[in-house]
Amino acid sequence: MRRSRPRLLVPAAVLLLATACGAEHADPDRGAGAAVPAPRAAVTDPPVDGVRITSVTIPSASPTPSATLGSVHADQLPRDSGISAAYQVSNGGAEAMTYTVLFAFTTDSGGVMGNKEVTVSGVGPGRSRSGTVGLGVLAPGASPVTRVKVEKVSKVPADEAPARTGACPASGLRLWADDGDAAMGLRVVGLHLQNCGTRDYSLDGYPQLSLLDGDREPVDGIRILHGGTAIASGTGFDDPPAPFTLKPGQTALSGLIWRNTTLAGTSVDVPYVRVLAKPGAAPVTVAPGLDLGTTGRLGVGAWKRADR
Repeated sequence: MRRSRPRLLVPAAVLLLATACGAEHADPDRGAGAAVPAPRAAVTDPPVDGVRITSVTIPSASPTPSATLGSVHADQLPRDSGISAAYQVSNGGAEAMTYTVLFAFTTDSGGVMGNKEVTVSGVGPGRSRSGTVGLGVLAPGASPVTRVKVEKVSKVPADEAPARTGACPASGLRLWADDGDAAMGLRVVGLHLQNCGTRDYSLDGYPQLSLLDGDREPVDGIRILHGGTAIASGTGFDDPPAPFTLKPGQTALSGLIWRNTTLAGTSVDVPYVRVLAKPGAAPVTVAPGLDLGTTGRLGVGAWKRADR
């Protein structure tokens, strides 16, 4: 018994999924109404900052539940969506780069049903790296996902990439930025410094910051102010600096604080910040995405113990 394969209807403005024609045959080993995976559909959209989706797999149907488990119906149980996208990261620059890519899984109308972030480390100049990202579990009752797109790309020199996990860097320190917090125009992003080495590390002061644009060139005209109170009170980064020793396994915390107020003038966005834990430290470039508005100011908190 044959049935026609449903077409993937995807607007060309986001992703054009070139689906093949033909018929699918039901698998006798599958239960009635079971999902029949669609073949991978080629994608012809241009790359976003060196990252492109090469194909997308979206199952053609959802399984029809046939059982009730206790008081929970089978269609309410979490299950893997089977939705995935193959991607390729290409480095057209002159130095090795580490890419952080945010993929969005959306409906026809653009509603985001899920995001997945992937880090592709150390892509050499003139080289490409391929991979696959899956949506995983789709929430019960969620609208059908029909598109996958590259939502955001951040890339930093491989030797300055944040290292939250994995092998301890040669410096013996991991430095990274968290996802931050935003409320009423106030932004706070934490900077974390972990001693993953074997020696004590002394701190006394503020991280040294260099603000960089999308091409990682310096951004001028922004005042970097010491202490969270320079921007707002109660951010948790109000205390003055004090000396302390970071022993192996311990973590220190600082913070970036700003407002995105926009008044007269041109608003300023700063995608990247190069951070030195202290003078002479190895630089690490993070991507907090500072939307500084027209304020022209960024606050930075003094290092403090993260566990106090």
